[in-house]
Amino acid sequence: MPNKWLSLLATTLMLAMGLSSLPAQQAPKHEISSDAAAERIPNLDTLKTELKEYHDCTCRCGCYARDLDAQADRAIAFLRERAAHRRPHEKLALILDIDDTTLSTYQEMLGADFAYNKPVFDQWVETAQAEAIPGTLRLYKEAQRLDVSIIFLTGRYESQRGATEKNLRAQGFDSWKLLVMRPDHDTQIIGVFKAVARGQILGAGYTLALNVGDQWSDLKGKPEAEYSVKYPDPYYFIP
Repeated sequence: MPNKWLSLLATTLMLAMGLSSLPAQQAPKHEISSDAAAERIPNLDTLKTELKEYHDCTCRCGCYARDLDAQADRAIAFLRERAAHRRPHEKLALILDIDDTTLSTYQEMLGADFAYNKPVFDQWVETAQAEAIPGTLRLYKEAQRLDVSIIFLTGRYESQRGATEKNLRAQGFDSWKLLVMRPDHDTQIIGVFKAVARGQILGAGYTLALNVGDQWSDLKGKPEAEYSVKYPDPYYFIP
């Protein structure tokens, strides 16, 4: 039998047996390129879900209400101790921020899917529907009992005074010594505005005993209070 027929017969038999006389081809490589640093950043929707769970106390990341209460308790403990050692005729002052320190804006944030739109937020402020933060209301009542002057210092604008006062009173904050608001069209960085305001309060003869806020810009900058309490706020940052 000619060689070519022998070769053809061998090939036919090998194919029938699932074999091949052809050289095996090398398997292709499968590679993926990624930026490891960027991949560590969680997806935005994942972060939003975690923010909601933190507020609702349904995650391992913590419990917003419990964390707020813990910080309010620290503030109350300090205020009691400080008032017990008040000097004769000393005018002790408690300075309170408003948004997300005294009144919660969470419902507005939730409705806006955690985006900030100033005209929409300002319109919501005018509804005067923000709810009190319970720990701050306890602190406020204790300051009243201890005869400590309560001063609200907020980044809200002067044009929002009516709605702000209405909202405060509706939520149990029925009286205060001062409500310091940002002048309309003011362009100062909020931290600078608040530091200047604290200086004016100090110049009016008050002792800056305690300052409570949810942003570092509520607390830092000279002059500072004797004791400052930072509330947790993972929802936004104000420099």
